[in-house]
Amino acid sequence: MLFKDTPFSLHPSFHHGQNTSIDALVQIIKACSSDNRHVRVVGSGHSFTPLVQTNDVLMSLEHIQGIEEIDTESNTVTVLAGTPLNTLGEVLYARGLAQENLGGIDVQSIAGAISTGTHGTGIGFGTLSTQVDGLTLVTATGELLECSPERNPDIFKAAQVSLGTLGVIAKVKLRVVPAKRLHFKSYRERLSDCLTNLEHYNQEHSHFEIFWFPHTPWVQAKFLNETEVPVSKSSLWGNFNKIVLENGLYWLLSECCRLLPPLSGTISKLSAMSIAPVNEVNYSHRLYVAPRVVRVQAMEYAIPAEHVQTVLSEIQACIKQHRFQVHVPLGCRFVHADDIWLSPAYQRESAYIAVHMYRGMAYESYFQHIEEILLRYDGRPHWGKMHTLDAARLATLYPHWHDFRRIRATLDPQDLFLNDYLRRLFDADGPVPSDTAHPHMGVVVQNDESHNLV
Repeated sequence: MLFKDTPFSLHPSFHHGQNTSIDALVQIIKACSSDNRHVRVVGSGHSFTPLVQTNDVLMSLEHIQGIEEIDTESNTVTVLAGTPLNTLGEVLYARGLAQENLGGIDVQSIAGAISTGTHGTGIGFGTLSTQVDGLTLVTATGELLECSPERNPDIFKAAQVSLGTLGVIAKVKLRVVPAKRLHFKSYRERLSDCLTNLEHYNQEHSHFEIFWFPHTPWVQAKFLNETEVPVSKSSLWGNFNKIVLENGLYWLLSECCRLLPPLSGTISKLSAMSIAPVNEVNYSHRLYVAPRVVRVQAMEYAIPAEHVQTVLSEIQACIKQHRFQVHVPLGCRFVHADDIWLSPAYQRESAYIAVHMYRGMAYESYFQHIEEILLRYDGRPHWGKMHTLDAARLATLYPHWHDFRRIRATLDPQDLFLNDYLRRLFDADGPVPSDTAHPHMGVVVQNDESHNLV
């Protein structure tokens, strides 16, 4: 397995960037299908893998945004696919609602976030895809396909994390909760103490995560819990410290590491010692997210949660043995098991281990060695982060791998929604085993003419 430092680029021969309605989206897909084109949909471009790289049609849904419907009885909202998570958070808040959990970054579109299995942290919470109650897809024939736990349930389980290969997500029906305030606490702690208290922290706190600073015994431990306490007063100095000093100074230190990699250990120790305690209350969508301006390469795997202490200890020893010059913290978050076919948390309580290298520094050997550790413990890759696995290896990690391939081939026999990377990833040219469990799987198509925003 080798990581290659070959940054991909987008060179579409045809770019649709001004789609303003689902009707227009349908017409574009029909035209592309008729002309035997290949289509990829780009969201915020946050993924580290070439999911949307294409030399053909590149489509943006940035103008298909908004909430179409709010159902107060079922506590669901229907959201147009191009809506960014940060916009959605504020729109929901204005209506007294919130998503039950979010990740640390909120620039992604809702469709992109669920398609790649984006997650936050907390053993009582699944990935963002588990919040989905229904999807509307534009299929390769340009028809609208509704799927949910009740309608086309197999397709729904495949579409909840699909990498954009089953069709273009047009609408997402999300379960939501009443807007809530969270109490955020963060402080420096020894890694050994944190690992000893891991079970206690996970059980006692709604959301818990750690960031370990390589070459040091220190982690930054973060805790979030619901509270009735009023929102903390905004501090100009606090915002300046969070955005300018923490990110700006860290960028400067990272540049020093890039220019002089042997400084990485010293910089990591300095960064760890500068961790300041945080005690803050705010609404959930504003606290889940942390401002990040330092650019990195990233790899992330989900492992069975019971192995997290062993894995972190092995990673620590690996970095020391090979003297990897890395200063960017390693993250560890926890996610509840789900039943989504291509979710890394499928049928197991999971710990997500994320490793990073500052952009411009050599990362290939570091990632390769860490990936080998993660795979020894049945790690499954985050679809939006770097990994080296092929279809044969992925089939051993995902019990429904061939079921997904079968549904993909049924919905898109012309491979309209594949690029070269995805064709290899899913072995699109290889045989698909027959389905003996669901021999009569059907697809119910519904043409929906209502696209009104609220």
